[in-house]
Amino acid sequence: MGKTMWRAAVAGGAAAVLTAMAAVPAGAAEGGVAFSRVTVNGGKPIVIGVKEEVKVYVTFRMTTKLKYDSGPTVFPYRGKTDSGDELWHTIYGSDCKVVNKAKGICDFDEWLHIEPRHIDFGNEDAGTWKTAARVYLPGDAHDTDDKNLPLQVKRATRVTVNASPEPVRKGKTITVTGRVTRANWDTHTYQGYAGRSVSLQFKAAGSSSYKTIKKVKSSGSGALKTTVKATVPGTWRWTYYGNTTSGAKSSTGDHVAVR
Repeated sequence: MGKTMWRAAVAGGAAAVLTAMAAVPAGAAEGGVAFSRVTVNGGKPIVIGVKEEVKVYVTFRMTTKLKYDSGPTVFPYRGKTDSGDELWHTIYGSDCKVVNKAKGICDFDEWLHIEPRHIDFGNEDAGTWKTAARVYLPGDAHDTDDKNLPLQVKRATRVTVNASPEPVRKGKTITVTGRVTRANWDTHTYQGYAGRSVSLQFKAAGSSSYKTIKKVKSSGSGALKTTVKATVPGTWRWTYYGNTTSGAKSSTGDHVAVR
């Protein structure tokens, strides 16, 4: 990508100063450190909008008898582990939760923060990223491991809905409209998402779940529109199930009383 990512490392609750970085600082990778049991965002895609900070929960285990200066951290990256791009703005990490002191085994919790307004990335960066784990050792050395754990990073979508008229007579026509938009990371705006298959769903009054009634393709501006017959009172919504670069999203529900 050739982009600069902004970062601020935080370990054990102590904040660091923001620094610009395009690659990992020089320093020979050291042995004697092993990372395992890595989970990122519960295995779900990381979905990023244009303004809202995204917080990603991470857990992992580190085994080492070496002394270390800062970290450890787990993060998404592209390219090479020690010269590629990293996707994070701030990382807050827990202290070591001792599993076996004699063997140097610790479990860690981490909260990875991504600020889309302060990270230089674009639409082409949606897709599959990799996962790395790193710890800094004395003398500017470090150990960085590729964990062979792919991460899906997706552009956020938004969906709106309006069902009318409200109320409506039984057997009459209800018009359901809406719009599906997607985050544009190049312009930091949401734009209409054309040609998407979006599900119109209905939850009858007293029911706890939605059922898909039909699917509608969005227009060039992302607009959605269809008609249905009023049978029983309930709530209508649109659901877009996403794809490899775009997150899934449901609109809020719009209740229609049938008389």
